Amino acid sequence: MRLILLAAWAAFVVSPALAHDGHGGLAAQYRNRPTAGAIPARGRQWLPGDHHIHSEFSADYETDPNSPQTAPIPLLGKDGRYAIVKNAQMARQFGLRWMVSTDHGGPNHSKLNYQQAWPAVNQARAAVPELLIFYGMEFDTPAGDHSSLIIPFTGDEREQLRAIESGFSHREPWPANKDWNSEGRMIDALKLMRDQKAPPVLIANHPSRSATAPFAWGLYTPAEFRNWNDTAPRVAIGMEGAPGHQAGAIKPDGSPDPTGNRGGYGRAPTLGGFDQMTAILGGFWDSMLAEGRRWFITATSDSHANWRDGGNDFWPGEYSKTYVQARPDHADIIDGLRSGRIFVVTGDLVSEVEVIASSGKARAGIGGTISPRKGQPLEVTIRLRDPAAANAGGRKPDVARVDLIIGSITGPVVDRTTAITTGTAVARRFTAADWTRDGEMLTMTHRIASVTGPIYLRVRGTSTAELEPAGDPKGEDPWSDLWFYANPVFVTPK
Repeated sequence: MRLILLAAWAAFVVSPALAHDGHGGLAAQYRNRPTAGAIPARGRQWLPGDHHIHSEFSADYETDPNSPQTAPIPLLGKDGRYAIVKNAQMARQFGLRWMVSTDHGGPNHSKLNYQQAWPAVNQARAAVPELLIFYGMEFDTPAGDHSSLIIPFTGDEREQLRAIESGFSHREPWPANKDWNSEGRMIDALKLMRDQKAPPVLIANHPSRSATAPFAWGLYTPAEFRNWNDTAPRVAIGMEGAPGHQAGAIKPDGSPDPTGNRGGYGRAPTLGGFDQMTAILGGFWDSMLAEGRRWFITATSDSHANWRDGGNDFWPGEYSKTYVQARPDHADIIDGLRSGRIFVVTGDLVSEVEVIASSGKARAGIGGTISPRKGQPLEVTIRLRDPAAANAGGRKPDVARVDLIIGSITGPVVDRTTAITTGTAVARRFTAADWTRDGEMLTMTHRIASVTGPIYLRVRGTSTAELEPAGDPKGEDPWSDLWFYANPVFVTPK
C-alpha cells in the first residue's frame, strides 16, 4: 500500500525555478492591526494550543417516536464526552497555553450553545485562568465537511456565534433544509463573518478525510478553498495540516489496534500523521502558496473521547500542538493565526522553530514577507529547540532531519481545481552533520545565491528516516512517526 501511494505522489515532486547553493475600539484590534512575520518581538513567545476540542455539548440527537415532527432532543455527553472545564484542565496538564472549545452543531444547536455551552466556557475560564480559552464551534460547513470557527474574545462572542450558527450552520434548521447545504450559502456565511466588527477565524478541519485516494477529493475541494480565501482572506485562513483522532490505532491498554487508522482516514490515509493536502510535496498546499495565498496549516486533537476511555483521541496537547507566536493575550493569538505565525508538531518533537530569511538589513520570519533587491542573495537561518525531556508518550524523540522547501510564486491559477505545482522542491536536507547544537537548540543555515523572482520558503522535520512522509498503515504507533511543519516565509524581490 505504501509503495502504491508513494508512486502516485512522487510524480509531482519537481525542482523550483530558483538559483541557490549547497471598525473601532476592541474590535479594531482584530480587523485593522498590521500583520508581521515571526521575528522575535518584545513580549511574543511560542504559545502552544489546540483549536478543535469537543465537550459534552457535542450532542447526539434522539427523535421522539410519538412526535416525529418535533425537533430531536440533544443527548449531552454522547459524542463529545467531557465537560469543558475537564478539557481545559487536561490542556493545562499537557502544556497548552490556549484552546478553543468547538462543539459541532445539530438541530437548533445554536440555542444549546447560547444557553449552556457559553456559560460553561466562562466557568472553565474561571477554573483554569492561566489558559486562554476561546469560544467557538465546529461549524457544520455548507457544502463541505467541518471547520473550526474561532470567535474573538471581545465581550460580544455569545451573540456573534449565535448569528453565524443560527443563520448558516447547515444542520441547524428543523425540519432539515437541503438549501442550507450549498456552496453559495457558505460564501454568504463568509461574507457575514468578514463584515462583523471582530471577524472570526475559520480553519477547515480534516480536509481530506472523505477523499477516496490521492487527489480524489471528497467533501472539500481545491476550488472550494480558493473561493473561501478569495471571499474572506482574513477569515478563511487555512486548514488542519495534521488532523485529530491520532490515537485511533491505540487500544485502551496502550497496545496497538491493528484495525485502527490515524485520523480516522480510512480510504486515503494520512502521511506521517498529516493530511495529504499538506504532506504531498508539490501538492495542494504548495499550489496555494505558489499563488501567493496566505493559506496556513494547524494541528489539533479533535478530542471527543480519550483513548484510555476507549476513544480515538489524545487529550488536547497530549500529542499534537499548534504553536502561535504571540503575546499571551487573546487578541495577539488571533493575530498570529491570521498572520501565519504558526508551526505545528506531533509528539513534542520540537518546542520552538524559527525560520529567518535575511538580506542586508531586511528580515522576515514565519508568516512574514521580505522584499530584497532582485538578484541579491538571501540567507536562511533555521533554529529549533529539540527538547531533552520525555514527551507524553514517555519517549525522548530526536530530530533526525530538517528539510528546507522552496517554491516559486507564479500567481493565480486559471484552473481553480489545481492541486499540484511544478515549482516546489526540497532545496536542502539537513542532518546532524549540518547543524550546530547548543544544549537543546539546533541551528542551521542555507544561502540562496540569487533571488530573481518571488518565492516562498517552508520548513519541515521528522524523527524518521523517510525522505517523504509515507502513508500510515493501520495499527501504526503514532509516537514512532513524528513530524513538524512551519508555515511559510514569503520572498518578493523588488
